[in-house]
This record gives sequence, C-alpha cells and structure tokens, in this order.
Amino acid sequence: MTELATRAQAFGLIADAVASGLSAPWRLYLARGCRYLSLNVGDRGEWNAWRSHLGCPELSVRVYDAGGEIRRASTAEVVLGGCRISVELVEEVRTDDVDRLLTDDPTSFDSEEQ
Repeated sequence: MTELATRAQAFGLIADAVASGLSAPWRLYLARGCRYLSLNVGDRGEWNAWRSHLGCPELSVRVYDAGGEIRRASTAEVVLGGCRISVELVEEVRTDDVDRLLTDDPTSFDSEEQ
C-alpha cells in the first residue's frame, strides 16, 4: 500500500472496496491532510466485512446512554499508508439484552439438576 497522500487516493480505496462487493458506508469522514478516514456502516455484517477487508487489528466497544437509549459503538482501526482508518457501527441495545447479561441463564441450572 502506498501513502494515502491525497483525497482522491483515500476515496479510491473506498471505491475499490465497494466495487469489489462491500456495501458502501452510509457516512464517510476524511480529515484534512488525509491522515484520518472514518467510515460508518449500517449493521454488524457490514462492519465485519469492512474490518476484514482492511485487516483492522484494533477493536474497541463502548456502551453509553444517549438520552434514555442505550447504544453500543463498535470501532475497528488500522493504519494504512500513513492514514488511520476507522470503521464504526453504532447500534441501539435493548434493555432486555442488558438484563440477560446481568442474570444467570435459568436453563443452565435446570440441566445441572437432572
């Protein structure tokens, strides 16, 4: 990979990936100077496809309250050609999803007792 020195090269990287079959990101942010490129995708499948395509080794997940709604932001990052590229997915998390994490699975106890 050569240096992503121009906006055209950075956008070309995304266009080539879309042409090869990846879904187009729903939002794209390219910082001045081509040192940071951020892609926002619509679902977990797209996020996994983009992070696999780019070979993102850095993954992080952040859960936060957004005005009464719980959201999970999953971010994958890689540095290619001197440009830091992040792929982000923001999902709403239902409270029963959180409740499941806080309680034991009752079916696991039933199988142990028998």
